[in-house]
Amino acid sequence: MGTTLATGLGKGAYSVIAAEKAVQHAKDKLGGGHVDLSIVYSSSDYDYQAVVDTVRAATGNAPLIGCSSSGEFTEEHVEQGSVAVGLIVSDDIKFATAIADGVKEDPERAVRTVANKLPLKVRDYPYLSAVFLIDGLAGVGEEMAVLAAIVFNQTFGTNVKLAGGAAGDDLKFKETFVFSDDRIATDAVSVCLFASKKPLYTGVQHGHTPLSELLRVTRAEGCVLHEIDGRPAWDVWKERTAKAASKIGIDVGAIEGVDIGAHLIRFELGLPDVGEQYKIRVPLGKNEDGSLNFGCAIPEGVTFRIMESEKENQIVSARVAAEMAKENSGDSEIAGVIVFDCVCRHLILSDEFYRGVDQFKDVLGDVPVLGWETYGEICMEPGQFSGFHNTTSVVLIIPR
Repeated sequence: MGTTLATGLGKGAYSVIAAEKAVQHAKDKLGGGHVDLSIVYSSSDYDYQAVVDTVRAATGNAPLIGCSSSGEFTEEHVEQGSVAVGLIVSDDIKFATAIADGVKEDPERAVRTVANKLPLKVRDYPYLSAVFLIDGLAGVGEEMAVLAAIVFNQTFGTNVKLAGGAAGDDLKFKETFVFSDDRIATDAVSVCLFASKKPLYTGVQHGHTPLSELLRVTRAEGCVLHEIDGRPAWDVWKERTAKAASKIGIDVGAIEGVDIGAHLIRFELGLPDVGEQYKIRVPLGKNEDGSLNFGCAIPEGVTFRIMESEKENQIVSARVAAEMAKENSGDSEIAGVIVFDCVCRHLILSDEFYRGVDQFKDVLGDVPVLGWETYGEICMEPGQFSGFHNTTSVVLIIPR
């Protein structure tokens, strides 16, 4: 039989109706039978518990992983304010789910807790991968990604590929949730281990290029960047982006309100990584004192560059992520694809976001695609551009 992924999207006036539409659409594609894993992404428009309960009831209480989101898509449609469901049936993959609370207070304890809840070895299923979902507002994305790579490799005694993201809430920035079987939880991490007969494959890429010279963080506290080279962060940001902004008709000295947020999303922070790569960090807003808020911690003393991105580069980067995953998969037949795509890419592309989604389909062919818009993306794999990312596409190929 191998592996099959079927997807569905649903919208409705009530949470149960939206979830029923999504899961039934996916079930219809499967043509009946049992379900081995449900993957669920839900807009904040809905009652998450009702969504999870509905999917569980419709799938015979199959193991479930998922989270709140900021946009959803499949190979058929790009939506916002919907429920997206992926159903997997497989005799080549065994699934195990786990959840842990308290990621803000003690990220390491949370990671070790979920790792210890999972089976250490599944006989005849030697390849280990995991979908790793975290609270999108906890501010510990990088810490969780690095800890997961270390702890999982220690616990299982082998490299465990990790792909995942940070939960969203439709840009409300109030509260995000992860799902695991019957549970929904905030300040938590949800994991699904894929123990498989065949390896899974990843690709990751962003569409930003360096704009400024190297700058140094001279004062930061948690997710707040106060000073760059001894000056207020916003003053430096305006100065270093003024010329590039003027080319697209923006006077940085005059922007205010929501236009500041849009400017920061176009000109993000890049932390130098291996080779000429940069990990992207998105500034979420400006405070009255000129400091900038980020979605994860910005370490004091690090050097970085201010980056820029044109719309076309965001479309190209989606294609590159898909091409990387496909190249890694070789001649393997594809059962389906899970895409973790940053909501900031949608903000940059606006009504052209669908063009980015089309790149996944164009490269990978006529296969099921389950995607959602995140508050951060995770990819941890030897030889890959690893870590916690913003404004990035992570593609996970599941072989047939």
